[in-house]
Amino acid sequence: MTEPETTLEVTGLTVITGGTRLLRDVSFTVAAGERVGLIGESGSGKSLTAMSIMNLLPDGLRAEGSIRLAGVGPDLIGLPERRAAAIRGQETSIVFQEPMTALNPLMRIGDQVAEVMILHRTVPSRAAAKPATLELLDQVRLPDPERIARSYPHQLSGGMRQRVVLAMALANRPQLVICDEPTSALDVTVQAAMLKLITSLQAERGNALLFITHDLAVVSQLCERVLVLHDGEIVEAGRTIDVFSAPEHPYTQRLLAASAPTFPELVEGQTGLGPSTGSGNEDAVIIEAVGVSRTFRRPRQSLFRAGEPVHALRGVDLTVRAGDRLGIVGESGSGKSTLLRLLAALDRPTTGSITFDGTEIAGRPASALRFLRRDLQIVFQDPQASLDPRMRVRDIIGEPMVSLGIPGIDARVAELLDAVGLPQAAAHRFPHQFSGGQRQRISIARALSPRPRVLVADEPVSALDVSVRAQILALLTDLVRDYQLTLIFVSHDLSVVRQLCDRVAVLHDGAIVEQGDTAEVYENPRHPYTERLLAAVPTLITAGSQEDR
Repeated sequence: MTEPETTLEVTGLTVITGGTRLLRDVSFTVAAGERVGLIGESGSGKSLTAMSIMNLLPDGLRAEGSIRLAGVGPDLIGLPERRAAAIRGQETSIVFQEPMTALNPLMRIGDQVAEVMILHRTVPSRAAAKPATLELLDQVRLPDPERIARSYPHQLSGGMRQRVVLAMALANRPQLVICDEPTSALDVTVQAAMLKLITSLQAERGNALLFITHDLAVVSQLCERVLVLHDGEIVEAGRTIDVFSAPEHPYTQRLLAASAPTFPELVEGQTGLGPSTGSGNEDAVIIEAVGVSRTFRRPRQSLFRAGEPVHALRGVDLTVRAGDRLGIVGESGSGKSTLLRLLAALDRPTTGSITFDGTEIAGRPASALRFLRRDLQIVFQDPQASLDPRMRVRDIIGEPMVSLGIPGIDARVAELLDAVGLPQAAAHRFPHQFSGGQRQRISIARALSPRPRVLVADEPVSALDVSVRAQILALLTDLVRDYQLTLIFVSHDLSVVRQLCDRVAVLHDGAIVEQGDTAEVYENPRHPYTERLLAAVPTLITAGSQEDR
């Protein structure tokens, strides 16, 4: 059997800024029709590798070594921009993590897809670009391509925008497609559909695929070979099934160990937390929502017609007892964030009642909610956005205590820095001086400073790498136990909720369609939507897991 032709050959790739080597002697190949995964944590050099191949390195960075593409004469390193631009989109293309960075918000979708073909002259005329555009939008499984072509990017969902970017990447039938974290910002069912689409289109077209991600489960399902990048070097490479079944390098072993807790085997009544250890009065209802609905209105379309209503929540009933570890799961648009805001009295329900420890909070003025601001605290998804860059860590952690008039800030800050695993010297530094995982630890310390009874975590680990995510989840587990907290954990990641929570509520289209014991819901889902969510969760495939099947 003839070996497939090598599409991409990278030899000794080194990226330098000043006197620092960000990539060191990176070498690998990707054959025609092959799917190769490039994995590693933030800062490992994954995106630098992609940018080097695409000749898109920012100013101040210099590439050395060799990058060769089949059928393209010159080495890609050092090409003049005009020649490199001709190759980009024609022979190589890239799909980024956030599609809005690749789409012009002022241009209709159809014009943007057509522009790629017109620019590289793969269609004879602008008139010929229109049917070719509609065909591409249809190939990436977008409904009603003509309507999509007339739309602007902001009128499409995240998954639809990512399909448009994929259509643009495939427009000129490039021989190499690079996908740089194309699904990490998507919900689990949208991610599953996108991965299936990428796989099927790559198989139909026969192009080489370099898939960059930190999600090992996705790579195990998608790629035949895997490259493990750490601190700018490839530390392990081989068949995906072999590397994930018997990793040789300590870093690969740590990555797999960090991924493993996300897929625990549960028995009834058990989670990663073990038995519930609440306040000692676990039957006491601390939060209760009855018949809660929230309706918004779209902006007016004309002077004589009001905007259409949007039903974000529909008749939600929810009870949270002291000591609960409750997970709220659902896709984007399901109503998770709206429900969170209502439970924290940051918004008012259109109808229904919400009580905290027996006191009605829905519709009360801010002056009457001082007790709630002390007893319920929130950890948000993005610590970079939720921490004031002008404040030192000591003042950030102590801020809730200042606003509530609670004394003893310095002692409390010292206690919490120790509790979240940060050195005491961190109190005098600013947020930008920390990594993403460390900033999330600061956010958790701030939330705990007024000694709340309820901790609400809103997607607190979705933006973190797999090993950092495991550390933060372990930290939350310990803190919830040690401080006897009631936890409400909001996420679209079912694997994380399965590890952390003893109860789960599934939100779909503004309604709770299923709730109960986490193990029971996950093992025996009763609602079709829950079944679809669970079926879409990627699982890490190893030789052992294949044998089990």
